[in-house]
Amino acid sequence: MRNNIVIGLCAGLLALVAAPAAAPAQNAPAAPAPAAPAPVMEPKAIEVLKAASDKLAAANTLQFTAVSTYERAARNGQPLYYSLVHQVMVQRPDKMRVITPGDGTPDEFYYDGKTMMAYVPSSDLVAVADAPPTIDKLVDAAWDKAAIYFPFSDIIASDPYAELSKTLKSAFYVGRSIAVGGVATDMVAVAGDDVAAEVWIGVDDHLPRLIRAAYANEPAHARYETQFSNWKLGEPVPTDAFASAKAAKATHIEFAPPGEPEPPAAAK
Repeated sequence: MRNNIVIGLCAGLLALVAAPAAAPAQNAPAAPAPAAPAPVMEPKAIEVLKAASDKLAAANTLQFTAVSTYERAARNGQPLYYSLVHQVMVQRPDKMRVITPGDGTPDEFYYDGKTMMAYVPSSDLVAVADAPPTIDKLVDAAWDKAAIYFPFSDIIASDPYAELSKTLKSAFYVGRSIAVGGVATDMVAVAGDDVAAEVWIGVDDHLPRLIRAAYANEPAHARYETQFSNWKLGEPVPTDAFASAKAAKATHIEFAPPGEPEPPAAAK
């Protein structure tokens, strides 16, 4: 639009120089700003998302492996990719265990409906704090206490679609794929105010297999990926799975946000 205005002004000046007795030239009206694209909420996409949500919400226990990969810039600006393996066990509505063996510093997280415990076996340090009575509220409490982020938080919500729909602005169906998780998946693109993501969901089992996301307000415009496998729904879990006697005997420290993340250990 700026170019249109500049061209109009130049044309007006030329007309005044060439024919000074003529009436002053009028600027051309400014072109209207392009309309923002209308939000897309395709029924097929919503159907796939709700089927996955219903399947997850109906399970009283969830067990799965989540491999989260995130991007960080090296000193020379080259993008580097780090991965974390999370072995997750959930018993609704108020119990969760997350074992993260690496890369980076291995750690363990336990929640029993009353307390949350973050344990670092390599240094034998543990932080313990009171916790809210549900997993839904725990996710926010862990972030507020110590910037603990679970890249699968939407998956373990009591109603994943309800959680997603709080910020959902767009959802459309992309197509079918057989390239993820060894199963046929439906691909759905979703977007909100702060994040845009693509989700691969099993056609037959309705379980998430892969999420790739980009956050609008992320300074480095980094991309994030979480891949899911080893799903077990509704299977019994050990009664002592959500606490650790070894962690309880470790040296206690306060919950606090971490410093700079450690790079993964060099491959041997």
